[in-house]
Amino acid sequence: MTQNTSSPATGLAAALRCVSAAVALSLLALPGAAMAQKVLRIGMTAADIPRTLGQPDQGFEGNRFTGIPMYDALTQWDLSKSNGPSLLIPDLATEWKVDDKDKTKWTFKLRPGVKFHDGSAFNADAVVWNVNKVLDKTARQFDPSQVGVTASRMPTLRSARKIDDLTVELVTSEPDSFLPYNVSNLFMASPTHWEKKLAAVPASVTDPAERSKQAWVAFAADASGTGPFKMTRFVPRERLELAKNPAYWDSKRVPKIDKVVMLPMPEANARTAALLSGQVDWIEAPAPDAVAQIKSRGFEVYANAQPHMWPWQLSFAPNSPWLDKRVRQAANLCVNRSGLKTLLGGYMAEAKGIVEAGNPWWGNPAFDIKYDPEAARKLMAEAGYSAAKPVKVKVQVSASGSGQMQPLPMNEYVQQNLKACYFDVDFDVVEWNTLFTNWRIGAKDPSAHGANAINVSFAAMDPFFAMVRFVSTKTQPPVSNNWGFFGNAEFDKLIETARTSFGEKDRDAALARLHARIVEESPFVLIAHDVGPRAISKKVKGVVQPQSWFIDIATMSMD
Repeated sequence: MTQNTSSPATGLAAALRCVSAAVALSLLALPGAAMAQKVLRIGMTAADIPRTLGQPDQGFEGNRFTGIPMYDALTQWDLSKSNGPSLLIPDLATEWKVDDKDKTKWTFKLRPGVKFHDGSAFNADAVVWNVNKVLDKTARQFDPSQVGVTASRMPTLRSARKIDDLTVELVTSEPDSFLPYNVSNLFMASPTHWEKKLAAVPASVTDPAERSKQAWVAFAADASGTGPFKMTRFVPRERLELAKNPAYWDSKRVPKIDKVVMLPMPEANARTAALLSGQVDWIEAPAPDAVAQIKSRGFEVYANAQPHMWPWQLSFAPNSPWLDKRVRQAANLCVNRSGLKTLLGGYMAEAKGIVEAGNPWWGNPAFDIKYDPEAARKLMAEAGYSAAKPVKVKVQVSASGSGQMQPLPMNEYVQQNLKACYFDVDFDVVEWNTLFTNWRIGAKDPSAHGANAINVSFAAMDPFFAMVRFVSTKTQPPVSNNWGFFGNAEFDKLIETARTSFGEKDRDAALARLHARIVEESPFVLIAHDVGPRAISKKVKGVVQPQSWFIDIATMSMD
């Protein structure tokens, strides 16, 4: 990996001397009148503003900062507490039920009286329209650019049908008890507002697909959802400004903050410098070596256990070095997670599985992930490798990004660990959104650049996100995120049992068996759980750091 070899402290000092001309000018662009408002400025890890048209990109940082604030889905995550797991709760749907006779059909009852930012009504027609924007290629609002970040997160959903204004039926391709979790990722955009954008496309543009594309581009610059904040200004790669929606349907989440300004800052030292110099009020993933300084300057650093995994996902394509389970298990035994935690200033949890022991999905795996380099070297010797004959592996990684924590120093640390166990590790460093796109395309595609592992962190909040999409033969590219093409009949049967278990206890038991087998077969090198560190000015009040990838800005206030 080629990169700047200056120390973190030196990098921070340089960043403090000159944060970023673009960021400084961007912040100076705030209108003078806005300074009297309560304005929250956030430095994100993303290199660009997540897409604003309804289905964000930039991983779950997009959901966190342009999805949840601007939009709602049928279901949502409870982000109101820090002392317990974040559970699925109603959002634009008040209740839902699978059909007793046909478990591919679900009925969702919708919340009455909800309005989009443009004043139009949210109803069953709007739900059907939003499902079709990503699933129905014949629909005029179909947008291929939104499919990749949406369809892969709800792979069994096939159609939506209006029953009445406040009731909609969703149909899946097979019985799927995970559907209520999945639809938390389908954000509802205003059909009426989009139609106005379509009507404004010049008549000279006659191709229906091009007209739809232009309408979505216009919509993204002037979006309309149902969320607690609404867009007021958008400058790609520079800034997004949101204003409070005083007419928001949930009185508990009507914002107290007047304006939120979101700024892309992919480099940790630049984010930290912007915070310390007073140019932002909040940063994601501060530089670990600067945490003490951040605290000494009066900022609050929030962290909490998250359902999150930071792994290497391995390739099972022909000729992959990871086809031998001994090699996969050896890599898991050769990572000193305790030392990595020290490197990160304590801001991580050591991974022994995708979920942690005590989780109902744990399942008590027979293979114990721990730091045991002697056992790792023994396995590698059995597989035919040695210090003189190391196995060559290549990992595609990012320099920043949503949930990626501190990807360059973390990956370099793991690289050095594995060298002691006969691994010769090389990296292919790409931009975060490129990595995220490649994740759906798969290890066999040229976009992998010959890599046989990929480092994409992921949420472990729901069964599909945590496990199924990585080990099912039905979720291999381009369907979803089984990047490495892992899978077999045993795993498919375990997944089918979990999907068709509509009682919570039965589903948890099936998922526990699945999780145990994943740990034992090791299609990942499981390294760390994030704790979501973010540094925030103490003038921001009511901050709740939930046990979730997400956080709710709407319930916060400012002095």
